Amino acid sequence: MSAEPDGPATGRLTNPQSSGAPLVFRVVDQRDGWVRVQLAQRPNGSTGWVPDTAVSLSTTDYAIVVTEATNTLDLYRAGDVVDSYPVATGTGGTPTPTGRFALTELLAPTNSGYGPYAYGTTAFSDVLNSFGGGAGQIGLHGTDDASSIGADASHGCIRMRNADISALAGRLPLGTPFQVR
Repeated sequence: MSAEPDGPATGRLTNPQSSGAPLVFRVVDQRDGWVRVQLAQRPNGSTGWVPDTAVSLSTTDYAIVVTEATNTLDLYRAGDVVDSYPVATGTGGTPTPTGRFALTELLAPTNSGYGPYAYGTTAFSDVLNSFGGGAGQIGLHGTDDASSIGADASHGCIRMRNADISALAGRLPLGTPFQVR
């Protein structure tokens, strides 16, 4: 990985991830044999350039927009809203970060607090440097507390009803872009 096309290496990316999931990025630019990708690291929005020969590019018709003011998640396909779900987002003290991100891995958590599925993302908390033994990464996951849905109730993650995250897990590929606003 480089800070600019044809620049010196500034880091190394490991594939697969420690979870076993393939390393997936959101592409933000391409030029002359190089791809600029959004990295799953702090600060949010960090990018790096990788040779296009080192990646396999694919596209998806899906995108997600989470609106914190209404605690809703809209699922888009080919630019049209196809589903809308109520969600819980972060509290005033631990807000969900805003910006453009991507889904990076899909896990089946053993902790029921996260529901049947949890997507890892390229987003990280702007407040918590660690959480639950991890680096404060923002997840999109289910919950064992359905009463929290529709409220500002999380530590920054986006919580969904378990049936809703199960529906998304069957539809959304890794790399799906999402925006929090």
